[in-house]
Amino acid sequence: MKFHRPRIIIAGTSGDSGKTLVAVGLASALKKRGFTIFPFKKGPDYIDPMWLSKAGAAVARNLDTFIMGKRAILDSFLLNTHDNGIAIVEGNRGLYDGFDENGTHSTAELAKILDCPVILVVNVPKMTRTAGAIVWGLKYFDIGLNIAGVVINNFSGNRHKEIISRSISEMAGVEVIGAIPRLPEATLFPSRHLGLTTPFEFAEAEMAIANATEIVETYVDLDKVTNIATSARDIFVSELPTAPSSSYKGVKIGYLYDKAFSFYYKENLEALEREGAEVIPISSIESTELPDVDGLYIGGGFPETNALELSENKSFIEDLRNKAENGLPIFAECGGMMYLAEELNYNGSYRMVGVLPVKISMSKRPIGHGYFEGIVDRPNPFFSVGSLIRGHEFHYSFISETLGDLETCVKVNLGTGIGQNRDGIVKGNTFACYFHIHSIGNPDWARNFVEICLKNKNKVIHRNLNNIVK
Repeated sequence: MKFHRPRIIIAGTSGDSGKTLVAVGLASALKKRGFTIFPFKKGPDYIDPMWLSKAGAAVARNLDTFIMGKRAILDSFLLNTHDNGIAIVEGNRGLYDGFDENGTHSTAELAKILDCPVILVVNVPKMTRTAGAIVWGLKYFDIGLNIAGVVINNFSGNRHKEIISRSISEMAGVEVIGAIPRLPEATLFPSRHLGLTTPFEFAEAEMAIANATEIVETYVDLDKVTNIATSARDIFVSELPTAPSSSYKGVKIGYLYDKAFSFYYKENLEALEREGAEVIPISSIESTELPDVDGLYIGGGFPETNALELSENKSFIEDLRNKAENGLPIFAECGGMMYLAEELNYNGSYRMVGVLPVKISMSKRPIGHGYFEGIVDRPNPFFSVGSLIRGHEFHYSFISETLGDLETCVKVNLGTGIGQNRDGIVKGNTFACYFHIHSIGNPDWARNFVEICLKNKNKVIHRNLNNIVK
């Protein structure tokens, strides 16, 4: 079967080349022109997809070859696009940068899986003809790739722009379809230690997107972009995957969702719903107690920059700690694990929930950054023993002090974890880890989460009935 899917990948020569500015600006500018936008981000990432989602007025999804595999990428892409719109995929790092010297899991590899035209963003300060050599090299480094256009970024004047544009078109045979001048820092997206600031925490998020839109509308030829996207070749697969259905099983799973905790893959929440759960957003800052839920999912985010507000919400912390101690199933990733610790140290010392007997501190450099792989080697509520877990980690925090025995259940094959080749802290029905998972690459996670919630809910009902009888 063949499927027509207008699509482009926005790739760069390196990180910080301007990919996000161009991708976000294009998503918003093409939406203004009446196109339905399907935003995607290559690789494991939470923050760039937030900006893409906001700009394109659609959920941005992630595509990663390490975590998902080739067929799952095609299935997800085809299920979440159609022929009456444009898919915009933002790459990561440089075009050929991947896991190893062979570029495994690179943006280029994803582009070939999707047979997707590439628009290359080239950052050009302090260079001229070298830009042509760079594009020539990228084009012929892998002739199976279709570099269909170039946007030059950060040029310093018209003469600079003209020399670079001619060099690229004459040397590499690739058309320059956009040229963005050096811009004041204030017009760009704000950033910090984990990358861009989230739209949650940036009061002028709408203005930032409006600026990106105006920049792209002014300096990029949108007609040429749409022509490149619509000329993408059809995708051939044996059959279109069927969208999975769901059946509510009477389970409610809350997830903390606010400026402190916002790192969730949409697919993870959808997987819980397909397994029969109702998912309910909860604010850890504004709520005074947990609502009536049968389980809790705490994703990553920035508990460190919101530590004061989190620690001051004592009623919520106390309610969460009591329910955890009484068996509420909790799955906590990275920032969620930090929140469940006894103490978080970041420009001061702050009391956290206290479910886990650890203190957390922050480093000025990343402690864990990249893909994660581990084997489950001990019993726990969420994964079967022997399961292979694939995910990723990106954290500046670490366990600075252990206040009691720590039971872990994951042997780390690739990555850092909590240290000493271990991750996956288990305490009762709580599972806390530094790695983040994507449900497409770990399909049993959602099913096990719902099942442990059901078991615990039935246990609570049975206990309450016994108390009534007594």
